[in-house]
Amino acid sequence: MPKRPTSPAELPKSVPVFPLSGALLLPYSHRPLNIFEPRYIEMVDAALRGDRLIGLIQPEDTSEESPKGRAPLQSVGCLGRLTHFEESGDGRYFIILEGVTRFRLMHELTVLTPYRQCVISAEGYEADFSRNHGEEAVDRVRFVKMMRDYAEFANFELNWEEIESTGTADLVNFCCMVSPYGAAEKQVLLEANTLEERAETLIAMTEYEMARGGSDGAAPLN
Repeated sequence: MPKRPTSPAELPKSVPVFPLSGALLLPYSHRPLNIFEPRYIEMVDAALRGDRLIGLIQPEDTSEESPKGRAPLQSVGCLGRLTHFEESGDGRYFIILEGVTRFRLMHELTVLTPYRQCVISAEGYEADFSRNHGEEAVDRVRFVKMMRDYAEFANFELNWEEIESTGTADLVNFCCMVSPYGAAEKQVLLEANTLEERAETLIAMTEYEMARGGSDGAAPLN
């Protein structure tokens, strides 16, 4: 299996991209995906034959989950490494992408493949290659209090033993990925400059939801 890139210099100049509204991937986190559209089945096949890298990025128009054609894309996405796949009898895939680094979309290529391919740059995202970068600046006590308050607010249980054993960076990124917020909020969390900023942004979103009493019907973290 091709190894995980460890710096921007090890990234390919272009990657296949999977436009998916509301789906957040962050470095070292894992995103399960069910792949059933023929164009994306072909994309996964190509990734398995190659470097196993796929860019997950949101379309600017969030009204379609997986937009047809060449809908404009956000300027920032996250590169994922395909670390697990299962193929069903009807040719569908269940895959898991492990986040490698955020990237800026430089431009889209004109290609013959049914899936889209883009030139990317990870310049400015060097810290994404270090799993724990920036976690010392995060107020973990405050972040965990937010989790506790939200669990009580939304009436669900958390595995506190697992939380205690999870590193701060992994905890923040996981909570951001499974948070119940929409595509625009997920993009803000993705583009946060630092881990501390991402944590504080999620705390602010959650406190705002709890203050409103959950009137928008958001689902709980899980």
